[in-house]
Formats: sequence, structure tokens, C-alpha cells
Amino acid sequence: MIPLKDDNPTLNKPLVTYFIIGLCVLVFFMQLESQSYKTGQLFYSYGLIPSVLMGHNQLPMDIYVVPAYLTIFSSMFMHGGFMHIIGNMLYMWIFADNIEDDIGPKKFIIFYLFSGVGAAMAQVLMDTHSQVPMVGASGAIGGVLGAYLINHPKARVLVLIPFGFFSQLIKIRALYVLGFWFILQFISSDGGVAYAAHIGGFISGIILILFFNKKKNKILKGPWG
Repeated sequence: MIPLKDDNPTLNKPLVTYFIIGLCVLVFFMQLESQSYKTGQLFYSYGLIPSVLMGHNQLPMDIYVVPAYLTIFSSMFMHGGFMHIIGNMLYMWIFADNIEDDIGPKKFIIFYLFSGVGAAMAQVLMDTHSQVPMVGASGAIGGVLGAYLINHPKARVLVLIPFGFFSQLIKIRALYVLGFWFILQFISSDGGVAYAAHIGGFISGIILILFFNKKKNKILKGPWG
């Protein structure tokens, strides 16, 4: 099931969403130009390594670039390959604009980063001694999907469903698309993908958006009701 677009228009241009997508694409092409990307060293320098973050291990000085806590954020804007970034940016393009429209661009930045932090810590706590670097916007985007599930479950999403050599385009509710994505994280939890981060980001987004929604409603109501 591949989402292509939703039928949920926005009132404002999602400038922050565009900026995050542009930044991720820029960082990815900068990665491709780096010699350390080809050797994998780049991921150890800027990716989130649970054992290093928790103080169980230290990076060699020749690949140490930023403090371990900053890799929580640097890792959010890196990707491991073309399919990784294409998949992430597709979901970001379809679903993030509505969440930015719901809570405003400034709050959306905070929401996005906090979702990413929640995703990162979920992955770290799964195995605090892991020495495998984690990169990708998947966790933060998982937060966006969780928020979309809360705010727009009845929105309809055009999806492509492959059937071997054939495929079918249908529109279904976002509730089912995002529910399918969430379940997929459990049944496909192998191959070195940080599914704990995806799930952690999704749950973080569900929790965070409740606070952001509540705060927005208070502002809209004002002192009269």
C-alpha cells in the first residue's frame, strides 16, 4: 500500500514542511559527495549510536565530530540510500502539511523535533549497548503520522496497491492507511531497520498532538469561552 496524496487541503502554505524536505534532500546529496559516506564512516560520525549516547562506548577521535547528544538531531536529517529518503519524503509531503496547518509553523518545528527525540530514545532504550548507528527522518515522520491519525482520521488518501504485474488505485480513509503503516512496523521488524524508532515516533506524535491541540483550542476560545 503506497500513499500518493490525500484530499485534505490546507489554508496556508506549509513552509516548514517544505524546508524540512529540502534540508533532508540537501543533506542527502551532500552525503553522496562525501568520501566517508562510501566507507560508512559518515554514519558513525553523525548517526545516533545508542551505546555512545549512553556512555558505554566512545568513538575514535578520527571519526568523532559532534557530541553524542547532538547526533539525536543530526541523525534526523540523514538517510541511508535513495529508497530510504524517497519513502520518508513521500510520507512527509502527503501528511505533514496538514499538521503544520493545524498547529502553526513555529509549533510544528517543536512538534517535529520532539517527535524525533521520542523516536530516538525509543530506539536507544531497546538496546542501550547497540553500536549500530541510526539515521533517517522516519521516527520524526512517524510522529507526524500519529498526529494525522488523531486530527484527520476520516481524510481520504489515494493509495497504490500492487498486485504482481497489476496495480490498483483506490481512496481509503487515513485511519486505515496509518493503521496499516503502524502494524507493518511490528510484522517487518527485521533487516536492521530501526522500527522501534518508527513506533516510538508514532506514539510520541499521538501524545504530543493532544497537548498542541489543547493549547491551540485555548488560544482560539480566548477568555470568553
